[in-house]
Amino acid sequence: MPAPSPVSTAVNTILAVGSNESGGDEPATAAAASFWLPREMSKAIPVQDQRWISNTLFNSGKLRPHLKLWYEPPVPALIYHQPPMPDRFFTHRLCGCPTTCGTYYLMVTETLRFSVCVVNFLSTSQTVRDQLDLPHEKMFRLILNHKYACDIRVIRLLRERILGNSPTRLVKQLKENHGEEWLNRLAHYLGECADFVARPSLFHVVCQEPPEPIDIPSSRWVLSVYGRDIFSRMDHIKASITSTFGSILKMDSTKKITKKLAGHAKGTALWVTYIGNEVGRIVKSVLTVQEGPALDTMVSGVMERYRQAAVPPPVLLYVDCGCCVSDGTSMLHSRFSDWPDLHIRLDIWHFMRRLAVGCTTDAHPLYPTLMGCLSACIFEWDARDLTLLRQAKRALLVQEGVPGLTDQMVDGKISKKELSLYCRRRTRGEVATITLIEQLLEKLGGNNGRDLMGVPLLEQVRMEHIWRVQRRHVKCIQDVPGVQLYTLTGTTTKSGILLTKYRCARGSTSLESFHFHLNSFIPGTSAHALNFQLYLLEGLNRWKQDRVAAAVTSKQASLLTYAGDVAHCVNTNSLKVFDRAFVPTFRPPAKYTGELLGVDYLLSQTGRPLPIIPDSEETENMLEDVDEGEEEEEDEGFEEPTVPILLLDDPGISISSLPCPSATLSPSQPAASSLVASSSLVASSSLAAASEQAAASAHAADSLHPYASSLTVAPSLPSLSAASSRPSASSQAPASIPQPGCG
Repeated sequence: MPAPSPVSTAVNTILAVGSNESGGDEPATAAAASFWLPREMSKAIPVQDQRWISNTLFNSGKLRPHLKLWYEPPVPALIYHQPPMPDRFFTHRLCGCPTTCGTYYLMVTETLRFSVCVVNFLSTSQTVRDQLDLPHEKMFRLILNHKYACDIRVIRLLRERILGNSPTRLVKQLKENHGEEWLNRLAHYLGECADFVARPSLFHVVCQEPPEPIDIPSSRWVLSVYGRDIFSRMDHIKASITSTFGSILKMDSTKKITKKLAGHAKGTALWVTYIGNEVGRIVKSVLTVQEGPALDTMVSGVMERYRQAAVPPPVLLYVDCGCCVSDGTSMLHSRFSDWPDLHIRLDIWHFMRRLAVGCTTDAHPLYPTLMGCLSACIFEWDARDLTLLRQAKRALLVQEGVPGLTDQMVDGKISKKELSLYCRRRTRGEVATITLIEQLLEKLGGNNGRDLMGVPLLEQVRMEHIWRVQRRHVKCIQDVPGVQLYTLTGTTTKSGILLTKYRCARGSTSLESFHFHLNSFIPGTSAHALNFQLYLLEGLNRWKQDRVAAAVTSKQASLLTYAGDVAHCVNTNSLKVFDRAFVPTFRPPAKYTGELLGVDYLLSQTGRPLPIIPDSEETENMLEDVDEGEEEEEDEGFEEPTVPILLLDDPGISISSLPCPSATLSPSQPAASSLVASSSLVASSSLAAASEQAAASAHAADSLHPYASSLTVAPSLPSLSAASSRPSASSQAPASIPQPGCG
């Protein structure tokens, strides 16, 4: 390392966490006359390791030349003619530069002391390692502080922020692994001692006590090391996040994790707002003091990113509020003024939830029926997709020997998952949707909307007011003509019928599940600003990589890695050497745009930016300031939400009793013909089925049964290409069927 001032060195010995063993409490003074170690090493090295390390590294008080990276300790003898000594049973490997490990091992490094500026650096600290090229930097497998070191393989176990993967669990697992290893060595030592004691002898045989096992560092320490690991990769993580684009964007906010922000920023953040794209990757995420004007800088940064990268602007934005105003231009249109052709649409699931507020309770037996009927009023299925799925299901039932098959029996065997995976949907249009919803509300507002106790499903006055307000938003939930909402993800053959798999990009409801994962990104119950920022950005980066893998239409590669910087280095060098990329699925990120992300955005609003200087005392103190508490018990509730696919919300409602207009179209019929059938009562058989299942409104079921209808379908949609979800000028408005949670 080039030094601007005179540098002195001191040998440092660090215990690296990878397994377990001893240090013992017995002093080394008894053996001090037979070997020599520097004072700092003798204080840090366990007693049983001091003799062999001294003989290996030093000769007459001087360091031996031609040092190696690894030194193996002496092993126990096969046959003992004298009482066994515990030293060889509990020794550790010695490392000058860590590569691989299986147990606790000792590492010798240097402390560089700059006498002029009075600054100390470990020779393997991040500041020194940053001056190396990436392949040589990655040879240093330890994350260091001035007392302990942690092998990177331990921290990798903590990177996956999933349910139950907490620092406490990791430390418990380490204690179990190290304890078992120590017991194995103790069993070996005591076995040799027992065999020796059992031999005939003139004198009483006395064996030395074995050393005690070394304590595992606390979960607080492990969490601080995890923060150092993220900190060392922060430049690449930020570049990866700001290199994300999309043609269909979705914007949402949550308050779920703002309570975890501690320290001087505690209580300043009210919202976590983020923008996702059509495959679920997060384009940008920030903490803000409020919504509205506080997001202007966030939006302008995203638009500038598109402009600098020469990426075509998105064509569609889904939101949960603020989609339109009665007069003038909405705030969202003004905020995205650089994209004049951007269509802003209201998420359909949020629209339906607004109408559901008019119900007396969501525990009413007919509440699932209402949601299913609303979905049927908004969507219609693609005829060709549905016909192929019915044919495949019928052929499968015939193979299973089911007798007397009817269309209703076949429809009843089709699951919601199969519908969402193999069939597409489209919105019916503003006029048809308004007509059908009004008929549904009218039907459920009478006696058909009461349970057996006479409790009505709808509060009539409230629902009338809600519908008057929300009616103008019906146009905001319609599909945009020419915008491709479906991507072909593969094909499968069922009973000789070739079915196509689709992925839908409609709606912002797919981000609702991200809320639950977002909370698990921050381990523990709270985190100060720097640690909160590190955990959040690391979680966003891994979430992005997972979504990239899920969006691949071909067979996924066997290599799973989140180390984008290493993959980029490998591809760069392999192209030079072998003229091919060894990680072909990896796409290197662009240069970090400088956009403020996460907590940085919040602190720019409050005027207290994060001081981040590698290896500085202030940064070290902030990394050490972690939450010691356990993971929140309520963390078990952070699971993937069950957002119903709204056409088949009630498992007891068969496809043949869906609340749709009764006309079933052929692919040759015009789309408008499917809407003519709206004169029949939409709620019909679905209400009957739900009433029978819930043992409610038996008389309503009898009255609605004559309206039983089959699935309403739309004309076949144009075929889709798996290559891109970007709309083409010649494409027609597609029907759309969301996956569970979409629209």
